[in-house]
Amino acid sequence: MSIVPNSIVTPRSTGLAVVLVSTLLWSLVGLFVRMAETDLWSIILWRSVFAALALGPFWLFATGNKAGALRATFSKPGMVTVGFAVSGNIAYIAAVQLTSVATVMTVYATLPFITAALGFLLLAEPLSRRFGAAAALAMLGILITSGAAMSMSDAAGIAVSLVMTLSWAGLLVQAKKHPALDLTLISLLSALGAAFITLPLQPAGLPALNALWVCALLGVLTSGLADVLTLMGGRHIRSGETGLLMLLDVVLSPLWVWVAFDERVGPATLFGGALVVIAVAGYLFADITPRRAVRCPAP
Repeated sequence: MSIVPNSIVTPRSTGLAVVLVSTLLWSLVGLFVRMAETDLWSIILWRSVFAALALGPFWLFATGNKAGALRATFSKPGMVTVGFAVSGNIAYIAAVQLTSVATVMTVYATLPFITAALGFLLLAEPLSRRFGAAAALAMLGILITSGAAMSMSDAAGIAVSLVMTLSWAGLLVQAKKHPALDLTLISLLSALGAAFITLPLQPAGLPALNALWVCALLGVLTSGLADVLTLMGGRHIRSGETGLLMLLDVVLSPLWVWVAFDERVGPATLFGGALVVIAVAGYLFADITPRRAVRCPAP
């Protein structure tokens, strides 16, 4: 007999815990990229290789209907989803290489707004005035951060961060629109796709042992496990709650890099990032709180 009450262990509580763990793992990406101390293409290639090595056996062991999972994944919706995952994973590493982690996270914090906008365009989900106001404030924060870009590399990093955020938003919408997709297989194929794309671009020879070790951590923890946990947990909780938990990534990612490498950002970037976080947190809190206050009438 379980010692944990059924009222506590619910699909929603499990989903919240799973997304929280995945967010903590995701927040380590910037730190690992700084620790690798090697070129962009080598990081993406070896991260993807280790992710595939971790996900492949897991998928073979844990998946029952493999034929059905393959059919669903190699359909048009499945291939679109894999494409979003590939572009998002490549863009994330590229953005962190081009600019500060804090700047990347400022753009990434707009994910709930971009996801909601795609849901409106593709799934006909309604948008409120509150959404418009919060999105406008977040856009102001992005403009302030962009205006504070110190070099062409920073500007390119902001653009690539936007590609990353658009890719992840598309991935989340696809996962909700097509619940039959096998998310582990999606992550596995996206890792193989990223490795195939970057293989011709990396320098000759293997990276240093330390870089390979860090890429292994990147692949297993952030590209493999975190991807699957985010998508699986997100199916059991509200979109607003998923976005709210993922805001921890925006706060924690620059914190780890600041502690380990003393990577600092300017006041304008901090101010722009604060506006984005305030906009997203305000929108998501308002979306969640009223629903919790609703009580079912007595029979």
